[in-house]
Amino acid sequence: MTAAALVLEHDQDAPAGLLGAWARSRDVALEVVPAGGALPDPDGRPFVVSLGAEASAFDDTVPWLAAERALLDRAVQVGVPVLGICFGGQHLARVLGGSVERAPRGEVGWLDVESLAPDVVPPGPWLQWHRDRFTVPPGAELLARSPVGPQAFRQGPHLGVQFHPEVTPAIALDWGRTYPESVGEGLTTLDEVQRGGVAHAAGAAERAFLLFDAFLASARSQSRMSAQPLG
Repeated sequence: MTAAALVLEHDQDAPAGLLGAWARSRDVALEVVPAGGALPDPDGRPFVVSLGAEASAFDDTVPWLAAERALLDRAVQVGVPVLGICFGGQHLARVLGGSVERAPRGEVGWLDVESLAPDVVPPGPWLQWHRDRFTVPPGAELLARSPVGPQAFRQGPHLGVQFHPEVTPAIALDWGRTYPESVGEGLTTLDEVQRGGVAHAAGAAERAFLLFDAFLASARSQSRMSAQPLG
């Protein structure tokens, strides 16, 4: 039996969302580690996903950050593919030698990104909700960008994205109600977040599934190469 992929959840209001729906449709088993839960060894897992968080990935005073860093370091060391989403993408960037910093301005709402690799990051509006940004790690490939900074990178089987492919319109609306200060920092309104969710729900789900499919294909390719005998 294939082990379940690990999904690291940091906040109760930032669940797997569309990632869970995609996994069920692809018969991919997920083990969601809730916020504060014990972190399993990633070795032998098909992949690891690190979700978003209200915390900053450059803030080493966050109590659980070091434990997750150790897990991601271990995953990279043993060749387990990692998908990092928003905070998770920033944390992955640090693990791979990049850095994280405060962005010149926040990005909030359903916004277009410039895709340099449409087969991995389909063009179209993606849900953004961040005040920090990552740099592309050394040797990684920039896949997408926006005026604020890099939006996606790939290094080997690892994929980091700044936007939120997993977020449904309902999750985005809940964030808007819970974090009104973030909506203001992003120079948008709750009504615009809600209208964007209605307008882009179907397309966003389709794009998210394509992105997750591309990551899974890369992860499985890595697994096949690792299984090949030497010589």
